[in-house]
Amino acid sequence: MTTTSKSDPFIRNGREERIAALADRLAARFAERAAEHDRVGSFPFENFEEMKQEGYLGLPVPKEYGGDEMSLYELVLAQERLARGDGSTALAVGWHMGIVLNERYAHAWPERLFASFCGDVVNRGAMINSFASERATGSPSRGGRPQTEAVPVEGGWLLTGRKTFSTLSPILQEFIVTAGVTGTEETGEFYVERGEGVRVEETWNTLGMRATGSHDLVLERVFVPEAHVLSITVGGKRPPRKETGDGWLLHIPACYLGIAYAARRHALRFALSYRPNSLPGPIAELPSIRQHIAAMEEEFTVARAYLYAAADRWDREPEARAAMKPELGLAKKLATNAALSVVDKAMRIVGGSSLSRTAPLERLYRDVRAGLHNPPMDDTVMKLLADRALDEAGREDN
Repeated sequence: MTTTSKSDPFIRNGREERIAALADRLAARFAERAAEHDRVGSFPFENFEEMKQEGYLGLPVPKEYGGDEMSLYELVLAQERLARGDGSTALAVGWHMGIVLNERYAHAWPERLFASFCGDVVNRGAMINSFASERATGSPSRGGRPQTEAVPVEGGWLLTGRKTFSTLSPILQEFIVTAGVTGTEETGEFYVERGEGVRVEETWNTLGMRATGSHDLVLERVFVPEAHVLSITVGGKRPPRKETGDGWLLHIPACYLGIAYAARRHALRFALSYRPNSLPGPIAELPSIRQHIAAMEEEFTVARAYLYAAADRWDREPEARAAMKPELGLAKKLATNAALSVVDKAMRIVGGSSLSRTAPLERLYRDVRAGLHNPPMDDTVMKLLADRALDEAGREDN
């Protein structure tokens, strides 16, 4: 398994080295279980217990509430290294980590509620995720109105509906739910605590990322007190909040680059050790294999450099965050597509044995493909880039 090394140019100081070392320790243990959880599609409860015990879950919590207040750059660093051990665990916990980090800046929650939740994260390992996807609407990033309904009642709301892709659903005790306000065109975000009327239907049986626990969440007249309403749109517009450019979503490309790193490492070790009797030395000496290795390095290095540069700029230039969506989306597009290519080349290096269910590459190949279906989608990123370029050109001409 990886060990923290000063040879990694993206570890810049002692604090980052400690965060990377923590992620590496966890990843080493997760790697031992990843194949079995993938095989049966089980949720890795033990991984989350270890993250809780190690204080990983509280890293993004503000210092005033007992956390470490990690930066976006540090989040990317930690999540990439965690995914080297188990992509499913990294992607799943990444939603919690990113949402907490984002709320530090967006201030979209009632402050008392956020303070209480942060205390629960630090003291009992609470986690959060936002459930917006539904079968009828597809990806929430496409703008569909949720069919989950919120009905106003005395003192709060009753929520009824079904959410898909509800990652972390086996373990969460609280979560955010989007719902349409009955009888109107408005939508709301609600902080829901697990209890009466909430159940999880185990529907998650997929090609890759099989251990994220992304089952269906079913709500039947679940009461949410008024104090737990995070937002209600007015005239189609959300209440004021600080725009962050959705920088927290960089936990996604970090995860897929971590998976690519694991595949790259396996292929390099194989190339150095595999000596067929038809050759005088290991296959690493073959020009064709070295070409694949060089191509892997090129794609991985470029994507990783752009990802860390985007995270660093987001941290350093808070006034620029709202305008960084195209840049942040490009970081995700570059990273996930590079990760796909790196894993593919790793399999070409290893050859037919890479298809074996007893070796890790086959699982990494399936897991890395999920990146294409995490937000923002490639076509959305391309639209953002085109819009920005045309807008800049138009301003220059005026």
